[in-house]
Order: sequence, then structure tokens, then C-alpha cells
Amino acid sequence: MRALISVSNKSGIVEFAEELTKLGIEIVSTGGTYKVLKESGIEAIEISELTNFPECLDGRVKTLHPNIHGGILAMRSKTGHMKQLTDLNIETIDLVVVNLYPFKETILKKDVSLEEAIENIDIGGPTMLRAAAKNYKDVTVVVDPEDYEKVLKELKENGRTALETKFYLSSKVFAHTAHYDTLIASYIRNERKDYSLPETFTMTYEKIQEMRYGENPHQKAAFYKEVKNHQGFLTSAEKLHGKELSFNNINDTNGALELLKEFEEPTVVACKHSNPCGVGCGDNIYTAYMKAYQADPTSIFGGIVVFNREVDEKAALEINKIFIEIIAAPSYSTKALEILKSKKNIRILKIENISQKLDENSYDIKKVAGGILVQTIDSKLFDESYGLKTVTEKNPSSAEMKDLLMAWKIVKHTKSNGIALVKNGQSIGIGPGQVNRIWACKQAIEHAYEFLGEESTRGAVLASDAFFPFPDCVEEAAKAGITAIIQPGGSIRDNDSIEACDKHNISMVFTNMRHFKH
Repeated sequence: MRALISVSNKSGIVEFAEELTKLGIEIVSTGGTYKVLKESGIEAIEISELTNFPECLDGRVKTLHPNIHGGILAMRSKTGHMKQLTDLNIETIDLVVVNLYPFKETILKKDVSLEEAIENIDIGGPTMLRAAAKNYKDVTVVVDPEDYEKVLKELKENGRTALETKFYLSSKVFAHTAHYDTLIASYIRNERKDYSLPETFTMTYEKIQEMRYGENPHQKAAFYKEVKNHQGFLTSAEKLHGKELSFNNINDTNGALELLKEFEEPTVVACKHSNPCGVGCGDNIYTAYMKAYQADPTSIFGGIVVFNREVDEKAALEINKIFIEIIAAPSYSTKALEILKSKKNIRILKIENISQKLDENSYDIKKVAGGILVQTIDSKLFDESYGLKTVTEKNPSSAEMKDLLMAWKIVKHTKSNGIALVKNGQSIGIGPGQVNRIWACKQAIEHAYEFLGEESTRGAVLASDAFFPFPDCVEEAAKAGITAIIQPGGSIRDNDSIEACDKHNISMVFTNMRHFKH
């Protein structure tokens, strides 16, 4: 039996090779791997002895030879194949142990050049792996050092690898090479600044965590991450306290973080089921938290709260007065962390660079039966070429405009149909996910009344994620004492809403950009 060993990741390879030689398996090796084996006292044949051709082009060509691939690909059950090997003086290769140039590790390095990345694209390795995986009935192929022990155990006990094991190892190879090639394709597309939606769409992710279950207990789930140096996102979060995050925890926290990233001033976002339930901005993080809490003290219970500043002792004491599922922040004071950890069931996440945003050309992907929907992320607030345009006789005051922009950020991250009310840097009512806009409007106003009183909406502002098809939302806003509205505009009945605003002395701003979120 003959094994071909050529690995970039040399973890455990010396020990594995030692055990193979004890079993009487002849080893063929290449370049750096051959050198390591020889220095460790392990007998090996250099690849050039099999090919009768030296490595060349700085090692770019060494295994691409019929003496190698014939030995791997020959089907032992076919008499014709075996006769050809004999005629060509080629010996079979029964075990292929290969892992690839570190392309991922290379592109994740800071300031890596295109030339360095290209040089770390493996050619011979994937070819040998795919050949062995294709011929899995006759060849055992190992791409993952974690499988060395399994293969050795079967070889020692049975003198061969079980067919079921070979099939399993073959499937790992094709998954591995697909992942490898997708990384290369994605990297080159990015280097070319090609942000189009391609004819064929391939992406690759790496598993972070198995979930106990999905949205519901009967669904399986796992958490995967993109292969990028992302900071400021859940994929890079450090859990400081509490149980592992669930599927719903991750989904909901991500929704809260997406909204938080819209703000530069000290801000706190409370979230439930991916919808914001309270948002507060202030001069400090304690003030921001109190605004977020007071906006909806019912929904925040058992919810998720995210901060864009360090959590201090004062804020931590308030947080601990209720049950919070998850808290995420860029940092925590020593005292704050001590206070928060006194609650057994809270999950505490530290996310450095929490305000970091995704590149605007990143993708949003939704699964549908039989396919996926792919779009670029909703990265803008309003049409920059259009700006913000006041369409009513009355202009919003500077204070109203500040609140309008806050409300616009909130409604952008609220499920459609969505309405958000803001006053003095605080969300006072949010109406998410309604089947018509007037219900969302009424719901937002009712929430404000329930938690902050009927005077809370006097002088507040309103944001709508899409245009008003009728003036009914303006009429409801007027009854509540709302003084300014922001919405995309674009309805054939825009004039009806504008006239209603003028009638009630309400200012209205158009953004020329809607923010549906489904």
C-alpha cells in the first residue's frame, strides 16, 4: 500500500506518518512535507522519483503528472485500467493525505497584496484531492487532520478503510474544495470591485455554533459566519457571561445592532422579535437607556438591549431591575460587569467596534422554497441626490428635524408596514408589521398613550417607511398633536396628504426613498 502525503497544515502529520510506516505503508511526499518527514526520521520517497521529473517553476508544478494521477484514478476493478498501469510502469496510490495552501489565512492578513494572495492559490492539491475523492471506492482521501485517528484505527483493526468511511471522507473533500474555490472567486470579485449580481451565485460560510434548535424546538439550526475580518458584528462577539445564544437570540440581536449602527451619539436600542420596542439617544449612555426603557417598559422585559457606548455602573443598576435576555456593548466598566453578572440568566456580549457598518455592496439573502432572493443591503437613509425636501407650507424646526431623522432611522429597521413616533430623542411609539399603514399608525399612537400618557404625542414627530396612499395617517397624527412627518412620498395621492398637513399646521418632509422590511 502506498500513501501520498503533501500538507500545508503539518499538525499531527509526523505522528500519522510514523504509524503508517509501522503498518508497512510506503510514503511518497513533496517539498516541505518531505523535508519535515525526513528530518523526523521517517522514510519517504520524493515525488520527483515517481514522476522522473523535477519540481519546477518555484514549486508550481510537481504533482501534475500521469504517474501520480494514474496511480490515484485507476479503478482497481477494471482489468483494462490495471493493465495500462502495468504497461506504463505506474504504481497505485491508495491513500492521499493533502491539505491546501493557506489561501484563507493569507487574505485575512492585514494589507495582503493581490500577488501574495494569488501565490497562495493551490493547484496540484485540489486536483489530487478531487481525483482521490472521485475514486473513493479504491482510494482513501484525508483533507482534515481531525480524521487521522479514525483512518489509523480502521487500518490497524482491518487492514483497510471501510467503504462507508471512504465515502464520508470523499464528501468532505468536495465540500472543502468548493469552499476553497468560492473563497478565491469571492476574493477576486472583490479585488475587481465587481458588485453586480452574477449569473451564478456562490457564497461560503464557516460554522460558528450548533444551535439547540431553530425558531421552534422541532427545527434544527446552526450559526455560520462569512470568511472576512468583520468586527462590530455578532460573528465576532465575545460572550462574557450566560448561556449560549439561541437561533432567535442571534436573529433578534442582529436586528437591534443594525438599527444601533445608524446612530453616532450615545444610543440604546431595545428589541423584541427583531423589531425595536424602545430607542433612546442622550448625552450619556445612562440617559439613553432610561429613554429606551421608558418608551416601552412592557416589551423590553425579556428582550435584547444594545449600547454603542461603555455600560457604566449607573446603567447596570437600572438594567438589573428587570429581566433582560441579552445585553451587547463595546465595553463594560468593571463595576457594571460585576453588577450584571449577578443575574444568572442574562447573556452579556462584548462587541468591539460595535458601530462598524457592513460594506454597502454586501448582500441580504432570503430563502424561499426552491431558491433564494438576493439583494444588496439597504445601506442608505434617503436619496442623496434628492436630499430631504419639505413639501408643506410649514418647515420643521431644527429640534423637529433632529427627531425626524431619528424616527426615520427607527422605521427603516421596523417591519413593514411600520410607523415610528419620536420626541426629544426618544421613541415614544412604534407600530410594526401591520397589513395596512393606518393600523400601524394607530398602534404607534396607542403605545405612546399606554406608556407615556396622552400628552406624550403633543409635539412629537412621525416616520412612515413608505408613502401614504391616503391622508388618513395625517388625520390620526393631527388628532394626537404630532407636528412633523417624514415619509418617502411618491403616491399619486401625495397632494391629499400635503393638503391635510397644511390644514393641521403639520410640516412634512419627503425623502424620495422607502424602507420596506419584510
